[in-house]
Amino acid sequence: MASVIEQCQVAPSPGSAAELTLPLTYFDHGWLGFHRMRRILFYKLPISRPDFVQTIIPTLKDSLSLTLKHYIPLAGNVACPQDWSGYPELRYITGDSVSVIFSESDMDFNYLVGNHPRDANDFYHFIPQLAEPKDAPGFQLAPVLAIQVTLFPNHGISIGFTNHHVAGDGATIVKFVRAWALLNKFDGDEQFLDKEFIPFYDRSVIKDPNGVGMSIWDEMKKYKHMMTMSDIVTPPDKVRGTFIITRNDIGKLKNLILSRRPNLTHVTSFTVTCAYVWTCVIKSEAAIVEEIDENGMEFFGCAADCRAQFNPPLPPSYFGNALVGYVARTRHVDLAGKEGFIIAAELIGEAIQKRMKDEEWILSGSWFKEFGKVDEKRSVSVAGSPKLDLYAADFGWGRAEKLEFVSIDSGDSISMSLSKSKDSDGDLEIGLSLSKTRMNAFAAMFTHGISFL
Repeated sequence: MASVIEQCQVAPSPGSAAELTLPLTYFDHGWLGFHRMRRILFYKLPISRPDFVQTIIPTLKDSLSLTLKHYIPLAGNVACPQDWSGYPELRYITGDSVSVIFSESDMDFNYLVGNHPRDANDFYHFIPQLAEPKDAPGFQLAPVLAIQVTLFPNHGISIGFTNHHVAGDGATIVKFVRAWALLNKFDGDEQFLDKEFIPFYDRSVIKDPNGVGMSIWDEMKKYKHMMTMSDIVTPPDKVRGTFIITRNDIGKLKNLILSRRPNLTHVTSFTVTCAYVWTCVIKSEAAIVEEIDENGMEFFGCAADCRAQFNPPLPPSYFGNALVGYVARTRHVDLAGKEGFIIAAELIGEAIQKRMKDEEWILSGSWFKEFGKVDEKRSVSVAGSPKLDLYAADFGWGRAEKLEFVSIDSGDSISMSLSKSKDSDGDLEIGLSLSKTRMNAFAAMFTHGISFL
């Protein structure tokens, strides 16, 4: 459990823009009905409660306020027309702020930051709840960010983030967290904010010649509950596990693929890691289900940053969503057999290779339609990216000890988190949330398969 020390609102620092409105693009609309994103960073820091209250809390509030001056939409709201006639938008006006909770917990810090299976419910004490939407003239306003900082006396600190995906993708949120960390570490000295951490807000750079934004918004309007999806629903009977796949293991997986499919051109660390996890997840189902439809379709979905795919490319610091999805699919029996990993790697690699430079596919919105054909109950998806290094967010306490994607608990699909390893460049860290029985089966298959490479 976590007991509240202080609950407050943190607004952008003086000198911020008085207001800012950003229209949503067709990259944003599809996330309106998506569950909220929840992450926790854990830091080892043997600090007492008095020190936490007197030094950590004031510094974090000051540096957050200064960071929000640059990331001002995160202090605002999603503004959705109450009659659904117009388009929603991101809107900040003076007086808007971010809800921040400072709390204390007596839970076992070392247990929480372990890799072994841990009760998924234990992590919900350390993530904040986004406030419910409120009514304004003609609009509903839903906050896009909330933060909770928890002290584990004499052991460490956690920082939990809950955000509305419509405000920005992983690249945007990670830049915000790392900017906050830099300003906290260097006492608010903005000289330490490199250009990459200064958001680019001009939405006119995203062209929509085919009216994709309107068609996606028309589709999303069917989900009238989308503005009230901020409730935290703790998962029943799930455990969280973390698995490390080393650079050496990844090299062996690549060699195995190329020995069987020498003509494959997209054999990357991402492809082989996802393929290996996908097949282990599929095979682990036998531990909890007696009968499986061998001819049933299985799906694998991942999203990729397409900022660089535009002509001209979008700036890397573009604030918002710029993700397109790739879907691979095949029969259950193909993945459960001896050649399952080879088939999975081939399918994922081909899906990415086919679409990664296809600007027409992006502009036509075909990627959104493709996700509509996926059976969520038979799909595995990816949260996070090895290209985004949240472990590097150093608030002055060193690198994070552990990153947890709490939101992989949500939804009907199985979602794996994927990030750079905390300790070693080139290694990857995989997070899963499964029933205990299935987690044990997955862990046995994952470890057994790696040992035979």
